[in-house]
Amino acid sequence: MARKKTKKRAAKVAKKATKRVARKKIAKRARRKAVTAASAAGKAKKTRRAAARRTKDIPGEGNYTASRRFREREEDFVKANKSRIPEMGKEAEAALEGPQGAELAMAEDQARAHARG
Repeated sequence: MARKKTKKRAAKVAKKATKRVARKKIAKRARRKAVTAASAAGKAKKTRRAAARRTKDIPGEGNYTASRRFREREEDFVKANKSRIPEMGKEAEAALEGPQGAELAMAEDQARAHARG
């Protein structure tokens, strides 16, 4: 009889151990999924914050973002056309003195009127 009880006890212990291992595996998978979901949510949050920072206009005495973009584009233009700038100036001067002069002066006045009000 003692032998029978020992076998039953060993079987119970083995069954409990199997259940314990299974529970541990399930818990480990759940933790891994939670970490993965949390990291994905964190990455999405960082991406949204970065996008908000990129597109955010900071108002004050003007629009800093627009001002920065304008300055960058102006610098790029100057770098790209450095050798042609004096020639372009002469062309513009000739256009102002030539037959297009009146039309250009009128366009300049209209632009000033828009800028004032």
